Amino acid sequence: MKWKVDRIISVATLAASLIAIFLVLKKPQPVAPMQSPAAAAANVQSLEKKLEQLEQPKDPGQAPAQVRFNSDEITAALAQAAASLPANVPASAATTAAGSAPQASSGLPTSVPSSADAVLGEGEPEVKDYKVNFDGDVARGQFVTQIGGKDVYVTLAGHLGSKDGYATFEPTEFKVGDLSIPVSMVSGALQKKLAEQRDRLKLPDDVGNIKVENGQLVATQK
Repeated sequence: MKWKVDRIISVATLAASLIAIFLVLKKPQPVAPMQSPAAAAANVQSLEKKLEQLEQPKDPGQAPAQVRFNSDEITAALAQAAASLPANVPASAATTAAGSAPQASSGLPTSVPSSADAVLGEGEPEVKDYKVNFDGDVARGQFVTQIGGKDVYVTLAGHLGSKDGYATFEPTEFKVGDLSIPVSMVSGALQKKLAEQRDRLKLPDDVGNIKVENGQLVATQK
């Protein structure tokens, strides 16, 4: 009887692991639609024109300018920035660490990420296929990284803001593939990653603060 119970537990554990792996590798519902090259170019041009408004000096007594960016403009700008990176940008330690995990003969990872560190890792992350969506006051981003040598979609949502001239982010959702990971497991690792990238989070000299409001990114002139 004990053998049967152990056998059932082993099979159940294996099934749960396979389901988790499937959820990790499964492509989730995209947070934003794919843009055509023409639409992406138009969105980048629109974003650049709005940025120029923030650069204009304001008259004495004039209220700071405020511009609103939609998610399509931000997604197009991120894609353009990613495309301009050199092809030999070193892979992140996250990819290296995840890739060193044991793998089955099929090439699939034999375990799912045990924590946010397994996804976020150390150093510069290697990510691609950026997508951004704004819903109310929540910013939701999605990108592709590698775990165990396989492309995996990561979805991250939260509240975007600013403090002392730097952008801030408080997560409310974290998913790897279609597998949700508790935010409590993510927050510490994410804040550590943001601290490592603090220089990149500095707001432009012309921007006083940022926030997401009514489905748009709002930037206010300093």
